[in-house]
Amino acid sequence: MEPQNTNMNTEAKMLLNHAKTLRLHTGNLVNRNRLKKKCPSSPSEELQDCIQATLSDWYSATKPPSKDFPDTLDCSIPQETDAITPEEREELKVSVKLFLCESVESSIRDAVEMACQTLAVSQLDSVIIAPPGPLEGDGQTLAHLQPAWEELEALVRSQQIAAIGTSDLDKDLLEQLHSWAQVKPSSNQVNLASCCVMPPDLTAFAKEFDIQLLTHNDPKELMSAATFQEAVRVGTQDLNIANWRLEWVLRYSIIVKSRGIIKAKGYLVSARKASP
Repeated sequence: MEPQNTNMNTEAKMLLNHAKTLRLHTGNLVNRNRLKKKCPSSPSEELQDCIQATLSDWYSATKPPSKDFPDTLDCSIPQETDAITPEEREELKVSVKLFLCESVESSIRDAVEMACQTLAVSQLDSVIIAPPGPLEGDGQTLAHLQPAWEELEALVRSQQIAAIGTSDLDKDLLEQLHSWAQVKPSSNQVNLASCCVMPPDLTAFAKEFDIQLLTHNDPKELMSAATFQEAVRVGTQDLNIANWRLEWVLRYSIIVKSRGIIKAKGYLVSARKASP
C-alpha cells in the first residue's frame, strides 16, 4: 500500500503545484455519512471539517491527469452532489449565503455561477451577502457595501438571483442601503450573539419596508487564512499549501417548500494561489 500512497501524494502535489485556482464542493452534507455523524460546535468548525473530508476523499481518488494540468483544480465528490431536476425545481427553495474573504466583485459572479452549475439551476431564490469586514478601527459604511451590491443587482437583472439580502446591518446602514439601492434588500440577518433581542428601530424599519429579519450565528470571520491552510494540509496529508488564500465561501441550503425540511446543504469554496 505504501507505494500507492506515495504515487497519489505525488499526483495531488503536481496538480496543486500547477493550479492557480482551487474550487471545492463538499457535496450534500445531509447525505455524507462521515460528516453527518459529527456535531460541529460552530459554522467555522463545520466548514473546516468539510474542507478536510472533501480534500481527503479527492486526494485518495486522485489519478494522473490524462492531458495538460488544469489551471483551475476542481476538488469535489460528484456522487455526493444532489443536482436539482427540472421536475422538482418549483417545489424547492435554494438559499445562499456568500462570505467574501476579499473585496473582489468578480468573486460574486463566479460564486453564483458555480452554485447554479453545481446544483443544476438557472436561478438562486435568495442570496445574502457577507462582505469582508472593514479595516481595523473602521465601521462598515454604505461606500463599503456599494460595489458588492451593484454586482448583486446585475445578477438580479440577468435573472440568476431572485432576491438579495444583507447581513449584520444596523437600522441606519440598512436605511441608507435601501434608499440608495435600485434592487432593495429583501432580508437582513442579525447575529444573535451580539443582539439577544432585535433592536426596536431596526424591527420598525424592516416592517415598514417589508424586509425580513433573520437570525444567524456566523462569526465575523467565517474562516481565517491559517485555519483554511490547516484544513487543506490535513486533507491532503501534509502537502505544503502556505501560498493558497481563501477568496470566498458559499453556503447553500435547498428546502422543500411544502414541508419546510432541508433536502440538501453544503459549501462551495474558492481559493487562489498568491502571486510569487
